[in-house]
Amino acid sequence: MLIARKFHIALSIVGALLPAVAVAQTPILNRAISEAEVLTAQKAWCTALVNISEEGKKSQLAAKALAEKVIDAAYAYQLGPVLFNPTLSSGKETFRLTKEGALSYFVGGNSKFPTDSGFALKGWKKCEIKNAGIVITGNAAMTLGNVMVTDSANKTTTVDKTWGYIKDDKGTLRIVLHHSSLPYQPD
Repeated sequence: MLIARKFHIALSIVGALLPAVAVAQTPILNRAISEAEVLTAQKAWCTALVNISEEGKKSQLAAKALAEKVIDAAYAYQLGPVLFNPTLSSGKETFRLTKEGALSYFVGGNSKFPTDSGFALKGWKKCEIKNAGIVITGNAAMTLGNVMVTDSANKTTTVDKTWGYIKDDKGTLRIVLHHSSLPYQPD
């Protein structure tokens, strides 16, 4: 017992005399997405839609400049194709896998997409999201629900909306899937 006690005292003295050694932290890459990040991204999308609509009252060029910034910040076109199926699109223009196609859908003015009149330029003053469900699996998230947009005449349009998100290398949540459609209306 006396030897163990002397050893413990010796270790305590040595420990007190040695300078503190910094323990190196292990680098960790964690791209897990939280529910809060998804909800924040959805709210930012709604805010951006209303802001683009406001800019559209000033000029189509102002709206286009803002829409381009929003697309660059929210969507993953800089990483590759985004699976974007807008509400009011059809035929060969249905799917917008490029930034150019998305920009045209939001603000129009592109002869490659002659039917686009600019969804974001429809005088939206309010946008709300009601999720039916959110699935998060690590660095990917999907949402399904409704988006309700209200125009300047207080007419509300509800669309079915599915979004898919990933985090890029900087940890920014980006849209990689955006499907929107008008709800089915049986006869």
